[in-house]
Amino acid sequence: MPVPPLDLTSVTALVADATTAPSMHNAQPWRFLFLSDSGTVQLRADLERGMPGTDPDNRALHLGCGAALLNLRVAAVHAGRQPDVRLLPDAADPTLLADVRLTEPAKAGSDALARLYPAIRRRHTSRWPFEDTEIPEDLRASLVEAARLEGAQLLFPSAWHMGELQELVHDAEGRDAVDIARQEDMARWTRLGEDADTATEGVPEYAFGPRVRQGDAPVRDFAGRSVVAGRGSAAFERHPHLALLGTAQDRRRDWLTAGQAMERVLLLATLGGLATSLTSHALEWPDLRRLARDPRSAMGHVQMVLRLGYGPHGPATPRRPVSDVLDVA
Repeated sequence: MPVPPLDLTSVTALVADATTAPSMHNAQPWRFLFLSDSGTVQLRADLERGMPGTDPDNRALHLGCGAALLNLRVAAVHAGRQPDVRLLPDAADPTLLADVRLTEPAKAGSDALARLYPAIRRRHTSRWPFEDTEIPEDLRASLVEAARLEGAQLLFPSAWHMGELQELVHDAEGRDAVDIARQEDMARWTRLGEDADTATEGVPEYAFGPRVRQGDAPVRDFAGRSVVAGRGSAAFERHPHLALLGTAQDRRRDWLTAGQAMERVLLLATLGGLATSLTSHALEWPDLRRLARDPRSAMGHVQMVLRLGYGPHGPATPRRPVSDVLDVA
């Protein structure tokens, strides 16, 4: 059955779902352009929201935009529309990341994506302690398959490599503490006090979670040396469940692919009852990122480290109004 013409009301709802995606420091580095004549939504990079100190090549920016693209696809099939996606369709326009044509009805076989829709609003980044409870093998396998369906690889590292990853995170944290450019990036996107209550972007203090009193969970502390009223400390998991998400190559297309795979894994994990967070500390330093790869695996380039477990899902963080990120032509 044909779908009705794509109108602004429908596009607004799709973009609202897309923008619930995670992004580095919740910078939300995306814009959308609705081409009404062709029923197409363009995903564009908002380079002004990049992080020159932490993400100079905009790899993390592409991951966040890829996650938003996955959400857009999920929302589209949930609404009965088939997303026809072209990545990087114009080599002369580096800010144009994807064209998504939405004029055809959803195809048979798109149910797997549509079933992820309830998790779009439930998935939050959790900086709270998780239980030291094993993740069932069948759930792990389904997460691995979710990444594969998007053209990426998800790997649960061995105990030996887990220790190496934790050491890399500690190394990165030490470097970050004395790197002025990276501190400026974090300060730009941290919201404290009254600013946290009115923020539409960045990481507000109510999402910081407690300070790590003990445990080995790699959780970024956005408070730094600032004192946050009422914020306590807690024991985090001694043996965190981490997963490496990677791709064979390391080009812009691969970053967008990884972002889509990352979000598909996160949504499926949320439906499976897991709390999730993203750990990119060690991947923000090129030499440490190379070491994050498990030498015994076929993974070419690690794009993200996921922390998974059973525990609080964390609060929703703010998002910009759709009117701030959507243009119409």
